[in-house]
Amino acid sequence: MATLVITYDLYKTGQNYDCITEKIKSYGRWCHLQGSVWLIRTSKSCVQVRDELSTCLDANDKLFVAKLSGEAAWSGYSKEIGNWIKQTA
Repeated sequence: MATLVITYDLYKTGQNYDCITEKIKSYGRWCHLQGSVWLIRTSKSCVQVRDELSTCLDANDKLFVAKLSGEAAWSGYSKEIGNWIKQTA
């Protein structure tokens, strides 16, 4: 299992975020860091997650998926989010 970072920008006016957030939450172990930044814990590859989430995107939207590995640092997040990161990274 790996922790993946997901970020996206949905540009269409009135874009419905429900599709992408529901798909992200379907991975089971997730943490919503801010706006359009999420962490998930999954055995799927970055390419697999990108392909699954891409079904929610329009042609002008942007999506980035990367494996979180190594060192991380943060500020301003709740203790709950900090603990989630420590336990899964």
